[in-house]
Formats: sequence, structure tokens, C-alpha cells
Amino acid sequence: MNKIRKKIFLLCSFLIISVSMLSVVYWLYPQDQQPQLESTGQSSNTFNSADHSDNSGPAQARGAAFNSTSQMDTEINCKLQFNASQKLVVNELTRDCFEYFISQYGERNIDEIRQSFQRYVAKGFQASEQQQIQELWSRYLSYREQLSKLQMNQPAQESYGYFQAIFDAMHDLKQRFFSQVEIEGLFGTEDIYQQYTLDRMRILENKNLDAVNKAKQLQQRFDQLPQDWQENLKDLSKLEDLRSLTEQIKARNGSAQELRDMRVNLVGEAATQRLEQLDQQRSDWKQRVQSYLDERKTIVDSNMSASAKDQAIQQLKQQQFQSAQEQQRLQTFETVYDQGGPLPFSN
Repeated sequence: MNKIRKKIFLLCSFLIISVSMLSVVYWLYPQDQQPQLESTGQSSNTFNSADHSDNSGPAQARGAAFNSTSQMDTEINCKLQFNASQKLVVNELTRDCFEYFISQYGERNIDEIRQSFQRYVAKGFQASEQQQIQELWSRYLSYREQLSKLQMNQPAQESYGYFQAIFDAMHDLKQRFFSQVEIEGLFGTEDIYQQYTLDRMRILENKNLDAVNKAKQLQQRFDQLPQDWQENLKDLSKLEDLRSLTEQIKARNGSAQELRDMRVNLVGEAATQRLEQLDQQRSDWKQRVQSYLDERKTIVDSNMSASAKDQAIQQLKQQQFQSAQEQQRLQTFETVYDQGGPLPFSN
């Protein structure tokens, strides 16, 4: 199940991430609290094996038969819910329960996982409830099996189009196994985040937009997210957008005004001023280091004795970098410079 899942998980992350790091984002979408069932006008019952098993021993001991070895110190993450009509509520808690057992794969084979889940359900739920759980569980396992077989031709350079094709293929697969209500319950949050990720990629890759207009569209897309999502993703998204758009501007030798306009559109005037102060600090540091290394090279290339060179370099360092913190930071640049590598200045 792992190879294609890693590619599929690439859809979600972002983006802090370069495109090649998108795989981790599959798990990054915000963990919102589940909607309250009371909003439907019905009461709800949450069932857990610890609530319905016998009380002959500690809850941990009662759950041990359902945990894999690596899960022995964890609580069974299986909070299945039923509404007042005794219908299974299909939401992310349902999926979390299924995934808890599926994550045992490797320590247990699929048949053992099926049997363990069946025992778990039989221990904690009534017959009519068991039937609903087992029916959805069976389809979810089939979906996961087919997901692992999903084949996509990987291009030389991964792009928005490639990940959109993966997302579409995943959506088509979900429709084969689940109703629209079930898809929204099991995958709704994930799908929203994946689509947001894809929309950001599409904007960033649009060659018909300059950096300023890209920043505007990225901000507009961000504003379309629910408020709680914005709070969770604000720093992450804008940090990545700043990095990507700044690289694009510098790569084509864009003007300082273009860079400023992009920042204002993306993060506002106050944050732009702070970024400009940081730019100035970085520029000052770069000039000081470069000047020091040039003078240091003059000393090294001179006819002075080795001890005199060391003394002159130490004196130069003391004059230009007086704090211990700066001198320690400078050592990194000296080492890289002596090895002939590119100096690690921040962009």
C-alpha cells in the first residue's frame, strides 16, 4: 500500500514544501472538532469498547487484544458514533477508527486485522450496529486496497497537472465505493485541503501572472477558507508563498518595487516593513562577511610568517566582529570559504 500512497500524499503538503515534499501534507490538514450531532436535532451515542466491555480488568488490559505490539501503550482510537435513530454517523472519527486498525499492517496481515476489528466491534456494539459498521469497514478496506494499486505515470518534473490528475483519480475511486454523504464525512476535510493545495500550485505555476497578481490571487484563495482553517494555515501558507514568489522575482532580476508590492499584497504593510528591515540586516551582514573574507585572503596570500598571519587575522576578526556570537557565526562562513563552497547567506 505504501508506494502509491506516498505519491498520493504528495497532494497535501505544501507547500512549505517544495513540490517534492508534498507527501507529508496529507496529514497536515487542520484537526477541527467534529460537528456536534445536536445540530441535527437528534441526540447521539458514542460507543467505545471500553464503555461496553465487561469490567473484569483495567481498560488497557481489556483493549490489549486489539492493539498491535507498537500500539500497546496507546488508547484505541475508535470513537464510533450513532445518532438517535441508531444510524452510524460517518465522519472523520469513523475513518480514524478504521485507520487505527489498518495501521497495524506489517505487524499483522490483513486477515488478522479483519478478525481483530470484527472482535472489537462484536465486543462493544449491538447486532444492528455491528452490521452497519462491518459493511462500511468492508468497503473502506476495498477502497484502500484499490488505492494502493492506483497507477499514475510520473512526469520528469512534477507539477500542478500531475497532482490534479492524482486527486481526480482518487476522487473517482472514492465514488466507486462510497456515497457522496459518506465521501464528505470520511474525506471532507482532507479533500478541502487538497483542493486548496492544488489551487495554490496552479496560481504559483501560472506564467501569465506576475508576482504581484499571484500574491493577490493567493490571498483571495486563502480568504475563501473557513475562519478556523485560516488561523491554522495562515503562517504556513504565507511563509511558503513568500519564499516561492521571492525566488521567482529574484530569478528574473525583478525590481525592488515589484518585490515590495508582492509582499504588501500578501502580508500587508507592517509585515513588509519588518521584512525590509530583515533584508537590510542580511545585506549588511553579507557585506561585512565578504569584506572580512577579502581582507583575510590578502593576509593569507601575503609573505608574512604563519604566526604573524594568524595574529593579523585574529586582530581583523576582533575589529570587525566584536561579539562572541558573531564570531561564532563567522566561523561557518570561514570554513565554507576555505573549502571552496558557496557562502551560506540567507536569501
